[in-house]
Amino acid sequence: MKPLSLLNPGPRLLIGSGRTPELAALLPQGPVLLVTDRDVRGFGLLDPLLAELEKRRAVTLFDSVEADPSRATLLAAVEAGRAAGVGAVVGLGGGSPMDVAKLAAYLLGSGGDLDSIWGVGLAQGRRLPLALVPTTAGTGSEATPVAVITVEGAEKRGVNSPALIPDWALLDASLTLGKPRALTAATGVDAMVHAIEAYTSAKAKNPISDMQAREALRLLSANLVTACEQPNDLAAREAMLVGAHLAGLAFANAPVAGVHALAYPLGGIHHLAHGLSNALMLRPVLAFNAEAAREPYAELAAILDPSAAALGSQAAAARLIEACEELVLASGLKPRLRDHGIERDEAPLLAREAMKQQRLLVNNPVPISEEDARRLYEAAW
Repeated sequence: MKPLSLLNPGPRLLIGSGRTPELAALLPQGPVLLVTDRDVRGFGLLDPLLAELEKRRAVTLFDSVEADPSRATLLAAVEAGRAAGVGAVVGLGGGSPMDVAKLAAYLLGSGGDLDSIWGVGLAQGRRLPLALVPTTAGTGSEATPVAVITVEGAEKRGVNSPALIPDWALLDASLTLGKPRALTAATGVDAMVHAIEAYTSAKAKNPISDMQAREALRLLSANLVTACEQPNDLAAREAMLVGAHLAGLAFANAPVAGVHALAYPLGGIHHLAHGLSNALMLRPVLAFNAEAAREPYAELAAILDPSAAALGSQAAAARLIEACEELVLASGLKPRLRDHGIERDEAPLLAREAMKQQRLLVNNPVPISEEDARRLYEAAW
């Protein structure tokens, strides 16, 4: 078991609808880099914070972050911050702007080189003060020490280091109201996968991450369909945000595994949304893991379906897989690769790409070989 003294407690946290502008008073004096994307800017979601920031300091707005952000985008954000002499960074948006903000804050503060910090624990320098505000309930990036960037060859590479944990995170459910159903569904399922994989992480599962994962899954599973069907339900949206944050804390301490490893090639090659990619691989990987993870899967099944508590562990583990599939379908997502234009004969290529995600595969309850991965993609087809 990972020593509890080393657990990541996460950022200082503010929760409440409409509280985002309060971040302006928390940041140190001086110019700030505000990282977002054009959709968030176009919807006006950053306007209240931007107005409050501009009362106090110069703001450099970088709104060019794309889905699955590239190395070039990250380095452009760093250059914009360096040119303005910023002393703090704010990321507002989904996982992509937050990941860019995390790495920009680190590279600006440490003066380090990006290619020297890929992997786990290699970013050991000092970053700039950092605040993150999620506008979707999914990635949990505001809670984690992880940032993922797409590099040459459509490969996703990650940096995992405590230096990336932000100083402040703000969960403002008003920023998530009215989001499209597909986005709400994909990000919500992403957060559920974080909780499930953290609960069965082979390397670092521990009592604290277990507690966070269970509560995350309870909140997310109880509110996902409501958030999809009633996009302006503030209570459901806040429950999803808190659930996603708790799931982020869980996998910050007990890292995710096979579902994510096999999802990454779908995003890198086919540019599918990350949460959708996770939804596509969830059922096959859970089934592959079911015997090795029988007991923890049975425990999680009772959260999604209380009647599973009366079942034997094998039947309860099977019920978890069924209940997850039912939630994916109820959210409106289509859970087969063929529904998204991916051909069955792509399985060998996808499997080869998945093998590059060893930092994730080592956390899976049972080893996944390249041949296993090929069969799992075929099962997902």
